[in-house]
Amino acid sequence: MAAAARRRDRRQTDRRHRPMNDDLTAPIEAWAGELLSKLAAPNRRALLLKIARELRKRQSARIAAQKNPDGSAYDPRKRKRGRRKAGARASVGRIKRQAMFAKLRTAKWLKVEVTDGGLAVGFEGRVAQIAAVHQEGQRAPVDPHGPTYRYPRRVLLGFTDADHSFIRDMLVEHINS
Repeated sequence: MAAAARRRDRRQTDRRHRPMNDDLTAPIEAWAGELLSKLAAPNRRALLLKIARELRKRQSARIAAQKNPDGSAYDPRKRKRGRRKAGARASVGRIKRQAMFAKLRTAKWLKVEVTDGGLAVGFEGRVAQIAAVHQEGQRAPVDPHGPTYRYPRRVLLGFTDADHSFIRDMLVEHINS
């Protein structure tokens, strides 16, 4: 019975929105929370939505550039071992050369959530599981019933210094206007 409850809890957790790391948002919340609390609810929501959409755009651009928030490049895909096929299937490697997370960075999967309490940019559902494996460098099966592999850490969601200054500038601009 306990195993069924754990599976149910895991499924419910997987469906929820997975926001950026809380330890990254703590410094922003410390000084921005006080400013935001002074705004009227509709103005606060509009400002948060504007910030969230821009953050999503910045995260998406960084994922497309295959960069971690600190500016380092993602670890490349691992080379596949084994014999190469001959004939029509001989041209392999196209997928390996393409950028990783092409669909993951689209607005369909990279969600924005704005509430009166704040904003969140992240993934939800099965996509959140896939993103978490890469974000944290976890071990996961390559195929549903295949071998497991420890994926290298590729930080998909995170704040850069430019993101911090963008949020600060948006808050100051909104308060001054």
